[in-house]
Amino acid sequence: MPLPEFARRTLLLGLLLIPCAFPARAAPGPAARAWLSDLVMRIDGADRAERRPGSGRRGGTVVVHVVIAPDGVLQRAEVERSSGSPDLDQRALRAVRAVGPLSAPPAGLVSSGGVADLSIPVELGR
Repeated sequence: MPLPEFARRTLLLGLLLIPCAFPARAAPGPAARAWLSDLVMRIDGADRAERRPGSGRRGGTVVVHVVIAPDGVLQRAEVERSSGSPDLDQRALRAVRAVGPLSAPPAGLVSSGGVADLSIPVELGR
């Protein structure tokens, strides 16, 4: 039985996220993977909540650079690699900013500066 669209997109995004978030580091451990999975699902949920049926919006991928404080508060979100559509880029930023405070990032995600500094490919559906 094929995966539902939501599950397929979440799985794909999660697989894409790991090398983007950790380009020069070892793959994250189970706690970091679970935290990243929660982040991806919350971003997707925020985007789904904003969408209206029949809106005719297009989908695509935007890489968003985020900085998350040790207490889980999003300090910064900016487009790192555009989708080519300013509307889609803004939609990705709105979805990322709408996730609200997260749980504290696991130690494996926190840099020497004390924050989680990540690049996240945000795949937005239609």
